[in-house]
Amino acid sequence: MTKIEVNGALLAYDEVGDGSPVILLHAGIADRRMWREQVGALATRHRVIALDLRGYGESELPPTAFAHHDDVAGLLDALGLTRAALVGCSFGGAVAIDTALAHPDRVSALALFGSAVSGHEWSDETNDLWENLVGDVDPEDFAATAAAEVRFWVVGPERTPQEVDAELVAFATAMDERALAAELALSAVDVAELDPPAIGRLAELTMPVLVTAGAADVPDIRHLADRIAAEAPRAQRLPDTPDAAHLLPLEHPTPTNTALQTFLP
Repeated sequence: MTKIEVNGALLAYDEVGDGSPVILLHAGIADRRMWREQVGALATRHRVIALDLRGYGESELPPTAFAHHDDVAGLLDALGLTRAALVGCSFGGAVAIDTALAHPDRVSALALFGSAVSGHEWSDETNDLWENLVGDVDPEDFAATAAAEVRFWVVGPERTPQEVDAELVAFATAMDERALAAELALSAVDVAELDPPAIGRLAELTMPVLVTAGAADVPDIRHLADRIAAEAPRAQRLPDTPDAAHLLPLEHPTPTNTALQTFLP
């Protein structure tokens, strides 16, 4: 693990390999450890940088205003990189998209797994799924909230916990408990959003885009993958991966790595 100053904050990252640069951006329920199966696989051809976004994992959170997408561009500056391919999952996918819109000359390609999109409002269907599956949870109880989020996102509404690898569930729960503490701290800081948000600007993503999702993920995420693929001019939509939910790269690394090795420049 290395730390580097970016826009006034020390950000933590792992770096391995040589070649064209690739930055891995984690889900909001996780940290850079979710890419444990991708780092080595991609390092045979790429300079791979797995980043903890500001406030998450081992990255710092100074009490100053910032934007995650500006941090990604700042990381490129700090590392002396002109451009990089961005690989994102969930919230990390949203950050990758926002970076590509705010700093289009810095992003050579986007690979999106179960990506969120800034400005998207969750559907009534997804809200009802949450209510039916986990119901009310005390947000101050990190253990209970993490268990609920992992049940909803990592297991998924179409599977039972018994159908999912127990080690995956335990690892995701540990990451999410840490991420929830990060999000509580982030709520006290002015985090700037992309304006206007990405949901109405997907046609501006002119770089190559790879997009996919887990077949067991919530419907909104799969619909967003369809929308990104339909609106981004150079997007490639891979079929949803069977028996996979929101942390697709962690749950099914082999098809993820194959897709990335084929797609990344």
